Amino acid sequence: MSAHAKVDNTTGELLFFNYGKQEPYMHYGVVDESNELAHYVDVPLPGPRLPHDMAFTENYVILNDFPLFWDPRLLAHDVHLPRFYPDIPSRFAVLPRRGGTDDIRWFEADPTFVLHFTNAYEDGDEIVLDGFFEGDPQPTEAGTTGGAKWEKLFRFLALDRLQARLHRWRFNLVTGAVKEEQLSESVTEFGTINADYTAGRYRYTYAATGKPGWFLFDGLVKHDLFTGDQHRVSFGDGVYGSETAMAPRVGGTGEDDGYLVTLTTDMNADASYCVVFDAARIADGPVCKLLLPERISSGTHSTWAPGHRLRRWHTAKSAASTIGL
Repeated sequence: MSAHAKVDNTTGELLFFNYGKQEPYMHYGVVDESNELAHYVDVPLPGPRLPHDMAFTENYVILNDFPLFWDPRLLAHDVHLPRFYPDIPSRFAVLPRRGGTDDIRWFEADPTFVLHFTNAYEDGDEIVLDGFFEGDPQPTEAGTTGGAKWEKLFRFLALDRLQARLHRWRFNLVTGAVKEEQLSESVTEFGTINADYTAGRYRYTYAATGKPGWFLFDGLVKHDLFTGDQHRVSFGDGVYGSETAMAPRVGGTGEDDGYLVTLTTDMNADASYCVVFDAARIADGPVCKLLLPERISSGTHSTWAPGHRLRRWHTAKSAASTIGL
């Protein structure tokens, strides 16, 4: 099952993909607003792949076939070792959200691996897709010191070594052409947006910065995709955050009218916190910081949902929301 199934708040649908080691290697499906599997189709691939994320627009879904996958020769011996193949292009599958296998259109782009996408939307004849392009999806150990296996793993996943940067792909549905552009020089990942703007034109992405050489998130960046401006927050030495959720303010009037919610782990104090920022003014620092009862693992993911969408939520007289961990 995919790590990042998607919910369309407009239709109530859950869009997902799964993948495996048997043909066709990938499927795409839709669970409707009644929690019924309403659509499920084959997405044939050349072999087993390692897709992590997907994206969707109002009318289309975008899946992927990146040139980082298990070495086929080793996989034949049940050894699962991923390798990056820089001579193979990235491929993106675009199909109607209720389309069949024969409706899939493949678009080729520069070789990379993308762990997370931020959003996609339709712009005339084009589909615009934003995500984090990895300049070096398989960093080597050159120039690094020895250490325990877990230390090597941290270095392998470090954002500065992966060279993950916000990137944009444009797929022309008429000509089949693909255009690419880098949206930021900054190394960031784990981007989120205001979910009310999913599948539409949007302006802001909130992403994590990484501690050099480590798979640890040491700060937060607000990317302004209209102006190119960035606003940054550092969590401080020895403090590491997680993927940041954007909670729109009840009655909000703008895309960044809401709150950024993240979980931090302070290794100096052996403590963890739920930290809330004003999304429009993150440089002002937290507006709320709540001590958690236990220290949690750095990078623990979180999400946010309006309280009324929770099955056992008790309606209050005043509008209320909740943070889901």
